[in-house]
Amino acid sequence: MTQVELDQNKNEDSLKLLLSELRHRLDKIAIGGGRAKIEKQHQQGKLTARERIELLLDKNAPVIEIGAFAGWDMYKEHGGCPGGGVVVVIGYVSGRMCVVVANDATVKAGAWFPITGKKNLRAQEIAMENRIPIIYLVDSAGVYLPMQDEIFPDKENFGRIFRNNAIMSSKGITQIAAIMGSCVAGGAYLPIMSDEAMIVDKTGSIFLAGSYLVKAAIGEDIDNETLGGATTHCEISGVTDYKMPDDPTALQTIRKILDKLGHQQKAGFDRVEAKKPVRDVRDIYKILPTDRSKPFKTRDILECLIDEDSWVEYKEGYGKTIITGYARIDGWAVGIVANNREIVKNKKGEMQFGGVIYSDSADKATRFIANCNQKKIPLVFLQDVTGFMVGSRSEHGGIIKDGAKMVNAVANSVVPKFTVVVGNSYGAGNYAMCGKAYDPRLIVAWPTAQIAVMGGQQAASVLLQIEKANRAAKGEEITPEKEKELLQSIISRYESQTNPYYAAARLWVDAIIDPAETRQWISMGIEMANHNPDIKRYNPGVIQV
Repeated sequence: MTQVELDQNKNEDSLKLLLSELRHRLDKIAIGGGRAKIEKQHQQGKLTARERIELLLDKNAPVIEIGAFAGWDMYKEHGGCPGGGVVVVIGYVSGRMCVVVANDATVKAGAWFPITGKKNLRAQEIAMENRIPIIYLVDSAGVYLPMQDEIFPDKENFGRIFRNNAIMSSKGITQIAAIMGSCVAGGAYLPIMSDEAMIVDKTGSIFLAGSYLVKAAIGEDIDNETLGGATTHCEISGVTDYKMPDDPTALQTIRKILDKLGHQQKAGFDRVEAKKPVRDVRDIYKILPTDRSKPFKTRDILECLIDEDSWVEYKEGYGKTIITGYARIDGWAVGIVANNREIVKNKKGEMQFGGVIYSDSADKATRFIANCNQKKIPLVFLQDVTGFMVGSRSEHGGIIKDGAKMVNAVANSVVPKFTVVVGNSYGAGNYAMCGKAYDPRLIVAWPTAQIAVMGGQQAASVLLQIEKANRAAKGEEITPEKEKELLQSIISRYESQTNPYYAAARLWVDAIIDPAETRQWISMGIEMANHNPDIKRYNPGVIQV
């Protein structure tokens, strides 16, 4: 066996271990608050959030989950919040692409933690910017009171949900809600601000204040069912539109409503019959080095992702640390902007580091982004970037100016953008390559991703100098042994915050995915974006040259 084959086997084994860990963690998240809580849900005559989604969605149709790792390893002092206490998927209901949001009542009775609010807002954002229906399967005890100050009053907190309900209604974006459990206090507005609301008899209830609070507030004795059950709201108050005998009937009714929706104009992104890539997508496992600092051929990754015989490279011989070109993914026309991880020679014959953005590569990417906007071609960014080139030569050459142009082009791009974090995603490189702050329609990470201001070793060196200066100011002497111990402690702490699970827990990325799933995510993303025909004219703004 050759050295190349040995390296490929090592790479493959390493990535498969990461994928095994990914699947194990997803399995853990899927049981929510635990099997005892699931059994309790069943005893109450209710399905779990994931069971409801499975019954609602079309069989054997593709589906992607948003924010599965939301809340991962967070809120330990409160017992944790698996999945953020809510399940969000993009799938098909009666052939219509939809966002589905289902409260997981096995997690703190479906109560809203701060990350729950953020995840719900992300779901609504996806529905709004792509103009696809959103379905709420409601089963929630409302705001998690011990953390009410972190979810209640701010712009991107709980109340924004209802503002979005109103905005979507005004734009004709279909919202359907099924009240399948508790729906209390401020949370009661979400289903009732939807276009249509149904409630499941005996298990669903909706009121601004439950019976205990009513007794405390006004002295009235009343049970929850009489106060806000299905009969009350379907026959007396008229708050809800449909009375359902059980969960399956409610879900089937939603399917019947969705299959009668009128069809809207599309954006017109180009698609032809899909072709398989020239290489098996799982070859990616062999290509990505175990040591993420090692160079590799990014074009090999592209051969695993794009349709065969669809690649047209733009400015191949110029700005070589970024690869730009037109291609197709699952038949959809795309423009690809990818960090080149090879060590290359520039036009002067000088070596350039792979994964670093130089002035010429920033200039090339800026021009290409503008071209894709003119041609109405969605953009796909493949991030493996350590940042922009530094040093006197780069500064004198105007790297800030060229980097600003690229950031400007990304920010003002009007075609849908999709971002895949392959490996490194550091500093301003994250911004220029369409990080979360630049509104990608979907952003996903491979298990090999690392997201931070800078790499762990570099950051630790800076932080160590700060720590040494602070201690020296207090008259404390640091021995070489102590310095080594401090450095290792800083590296360990810093690198724990750069792994993709830390990012996914905070919804900096929508998901951590198997690289083999990348084509499906991009294809469904463009199909989703194609539902919104409102694409404005590209205007890159004014920037000093």
